[in-house]
Order: sequence, then structure tokens, then C-alpha cells
Amino acid sequence: MVRKPPRWLPWLGKKSNPGDAVFRGASRFFALLVIVLLLAMAYEMGQASTDSFKAFGWRFIISRDWDPVNEQFGALPFIYGTVVSSLLALVIAVPVALGIAIYLSELAPLWLRKPVGFLVELLAAVPSVVYGLWGIFVLAPLMAQTVEPALRKSLGFLPLFSGPNQGFGMLSGGLILAIMILPTISSVSREVLQAVPNTLREGATALGATRWEVVRVGVLPYARSGLVGAIILGLGRALGETMAITMLIGNRPEISSSLFAPSYTMASVIANEFTEATADVHLAALAEIAFLLFGVTLLLNVIARLLVWQVAKNEAKGAR
Repeated sequence: MVRKPPRWLPWLGKKSNPGDAVFRGASRFFALLVIVLLLAMAYEMGQASTDSFKAFGWRFIISRDWDPVNEQFGALPFIYGTVVSSLLALVIAVPVALGIAIYLSELAPLWLRKPVGFLVELLAAVPSVVYGLWGIFVLAPLMAQTVEPALRKSLGFLPLFSGPNQGFGMLSGGLILAIMILPTISSVSREVLQAVPNTLREGATALGATRWEVVRVGVLPYARSGLVGAIILGLGRALGETMAITMLIGNRPEISSSLFAPSYTMASVIANEFTEATADVHLAALAEIAFLLFGVTLLLNVIARLLVWQVAKNEAKGAR
């Protein structure tokens, strides 16, 4: 004989627990607080850059002039330095990061995956100023004495590898950024690859595919959007990096075709000049650069998160 449930049981879901209501309200408040903070930051930077926008308009983005004495400001050298150094970092870091992610998720034995993954992620915990000091004392002399002379000797006919060997320039800045974004790209890529259903691997293996063919034909195409999201997350980290790149890029507002030449990034000029700026237009120009950098990095991070979520959504559908 089946016993009937107590009469009070259906009413459990209808009673409102005060603790649940408080938790729900607090969670909603903190979630909205993040959005309010982002909007407040954007508003404040927009207000602070009003004088610069009134004085220079859209010409501020395409102008090469940066003369605080004569109050002539243009952001193009800093945009150029930020974009080129970040793309250079991606060119160097992406193959290494994807190789690490593929090895840890597909090839490495189980006992080795956690220690190696922990060591890779440990790179993200190192302060950027430590990377900068290491770059000054180790990377810059190595670049000036060994790497740049070798590149100029073999590829000096290309404008990218012409010019004097300085050690401090776009190439050194790109290298240090590549090291710093490596754990971000590799960690997210590994999670994306681990989210690929095992049925794809098993099906490809049953058809006689080798381990590499399983990865190339089955795993990577499925995880493509998530891997792109991981790369974009790394790009956002590179665009916003300040201390390490400031210590190695040379800090000269110039646009040069050579990777050996000094350059300047948007984050670096803000860090170097904001405390010393006295003119209102100078402060407004720095605020406008900060506003541009804020918007670009926020947009890239949103796109990256959407791509990674798309992979998780596909995994959930595949599990059903």
C-alpha cells in the first residue's frame, strides 16, 4: 500500500523563507552594483575628456602630435603602439598557448596534467612589475646583444628588422606581453578543449584516426569559437597591461615600421604623465585615451565571454 504524502508537504514551496529572500536581494544588488560601477567609470572618463574632445574632436584619434608644452595632443602613436605590441604578443603567445592546452587536455598523462597546469597558471600570479624588472635585467640585454643582431643580419632587408639594436622597443615589449598573456590563453583554451564531448574523440578513433587527426579533425573544429574567445581574452589582457610594457617599450610617441624602434602604449602614457599633467587639456587628453582603452577592452572581453559560453552551450546540448 502506497502511503499518501503529508498534507503540509505541498505547501513547503509556497512558504517564503526570509533567508532566501535576503539572499536573493543581496545577490541582485551586488550583480547590479557591478553594472553601475562600469557605467559610472565610463561616465566619469567621458566627462573628464570633454575638454579634449571639444578642442580636437575626432582629429584626436588620427593626429600624431603629442606636445604638452604647446597643448597639441593626438592619440595615434599610442593607439599604434598598443595595437602592434598586442598583436605581436598574440603572434608569439598563441601557438605556444594552444600547444600547451592541446598537450594537457589530449596527450599528457593524468598524473602530469595538474602539476604542469598549475605551473602555467602560476605565471598569471606574478606581478607585472616583476616581469618588467626581469625584462630590464635579462630580456633587454639579450635582445640587444643576441636576438636583434641576428634578426638584422638575416632579415635586415625587411623594414621590420632594420634600425639600431637598442633592446628597449616594440619587439621586447611584445615578448614580455606574450609571456604575460600565455597563462590566460592556455588556461581558457584547456577548459574549452576539455568541454568537447568524448563521443567525438571516440567516434574519430573508431574510424581509425590517429591521435593528431582526432585533435585536428574532431576536437579543434568543435572548440573553434571557444579558442577564439580565449585568444580575444588574451588580447584584452595585452591591451590593458601597463607596468611591464612601460619598462620595456621605450616610451617614445613615434610611429616606426621597425620592431626595434621605441614606441608608446595607451596605458603607458597614462601611467607616466597623469601625475605630472597640470594643464586641463593635457588631463582631458589622457582621460580620453583612458576612455578609448576602457571601451576597447570591455568590448573585447564581452565578445570573448560570449564565444566561450557558446562552447559551453554546445557541450550542454551534446550531453543531452
